[in-house]
Amino acid sequence: MLIENFLKEQNEQFQMLLKKSTHAGWMAQTTGEKKWAEEAGRASSEFSLFYADKERYEQVKEFLKEPGLTPVQRRQLEILEYGMKENQLDKETIKELSTLSSELNYLFNTYIPEVDGKKLSANDIREILLNSSDTQMREKAWKASKEVGKAVSEKLLELIKKRNESARKLGYDNYYQMSFANQELDMEEIFSMFSKLVEQSDETFRHLKGELDQQLAKKFDVKVDDLKPWHYVDPFFQEAPANERANLDAFFKGQDLEKLTADTFDSMDMPIEGLYASSDLEPREGKNPTAFCMDMNREGDIRVLCNNVDNTYWMGTMLHEFGHAAYNKYINRDLPYLLRSYAHILTTESIAMLFGKMTENREWLSKFLKLEDKQLDEMMPSLEKHEQLKMLISGRWIITFVFFERQLYENPDQDLNSLWWETVEKVQLLNPPEDRTNPDWAAKIHFTLAPVYYQNYLLGELTAAQLYQYINKNVADEFFTKKVGAFIRDEFLAPGATYHWNEKIEKVTGEPLNPTYFVKAYCDNEKVSN
Repeated sequence: MLIENFLKEQNEQFQMLLKKSTHAGWMAQTTGEKKWAEEAGRASSEFSLFYADKERYEQVKEFLKEPGLTPVQRRQLEILEYGMKENQLDKETIKELSTLSSELNYLFNTYIPEVDGKKLSANDIREILLNSSDTQMREKAWKASKEVGKAVSEKLLELIKKRNESARKLGYDNYYQMSFANQELDMEEIFSMFSKLVEQSDETFRHLKGELDQQLAKKFDVKVDDLKPWHYVDPFFQEAPANERANLDAFFKGQDLEKLTADTFDSMDMPIEGLYASSDLEPREGKNPTAFCMDMNREGDIRVLCNNVDNTYWMGTMLHEFGHAAYNKYINRDLPYLLRSYAHILTTESIAMLFGKMTENREWLSKFLKLEDKQLDEMMPSLEKHEQLKMLISGRWIITFVFFERQLYENPDQDLNSLWWETVEKVQLLNPPEDRTNPDWAAKIHFTLAPVYYQNYLLGELTAAQLYQYINKNVADEFFTKKVGAFIRDEFLAPGATYHWNEKIEKVTGEPLNPTYFVKAYCDNEKVSN
């Protein structure tokens, strides 16, 4: 009874703090107003102080020693313990970390780069890198996308060092090590897995990137060895450019992305259109220029932020973000508040990625975009090859970020600009720019907004590949059916955070996380030669 009363109190306090924090966070990201950035910082501090309570932490550890705990009780206590471990800090340190983070988030959200005196949004830069044949303009746009790195790098390094100081106070070597431990991830196991993925994908990636480089060299009338990062379609080379046969933008021109997204989830009896009213889906100045999903209260108020343009990228982003939203919506509301969330960051990423990549899936293109079989027969070989290239480019980018971030926290005083380009050159096979003195790495908002998060994107892709192949083999031949929707909703989403992430994967697919399914799907050399 003592444990139940304790957990009831923790759930109630957590609920109150979460609502306050998410409201301030949403307002900060959608308005770009400094007052909300400051309020988000204060709310974050309050949350951290809840976790920092030493008496509460000691009580959690004592309860975890007791025999006879139910699985639900144990899991709630484990989640509290992991949250509290990294917050056993003094109030001043917690406040300082939250304030620094909020200031940096504000800088990111309000910074607008310029080219030739003209301000460019993130979508403007994306448009130039996607479509411009003017190499000089591409270089200017690419460099403009990195300007924010110079604006934030000094304060970001200050934050990173403060994070490391706080981790050392708690007995860890650095913040990176601490974050892995408290995410229930084995750092050496994950890095070994990622290193093997680089090896297993190497032949296929080099072949596909070699083909891409030949195309780009011809397009821009340069030698392959002279290709630079601005010749690719993404500032960080985290996406694959669509060639003429794989470019679906024309099919999405004039399409209602919201309706297509709603239709997708409706077909699986997982409706999400009711979430549109409180979401923020159109681009405008002042709001966060990227995309995310936020569960405001674990009671059904779930919001998505996008900056939609009628093209393939934003269609995939809508499906991705509402994959997150569907996960949050269909968690069993009878669970205790602490368990009314995803099992792990990587499990919600896996569902988001599963849906986000459907813009190149034959069944989706036929069912929702209404493309005819003859048209699809002609397009699919190119689309499948493009999907393979896209996944390997994405995987290599994630591994680049993860390898660099670990070394960033292990030694933030080293020459980080050189380290960044050495890592990019080795893993992504990109030629660096001549000038490596700009902190280009710091232009990626995740170093600030979501530290030690990026590994979960690739772990999510591995999980998505495993789940998709399990569904195809054991649940149904067609994906967009009520049967598959029920399986995903009831088996994967509904249990929330009741189980450890790998136990969840094993319960649903019959085995723990196994990278073999990703390798089978995307590192097949036979596909390359077709």
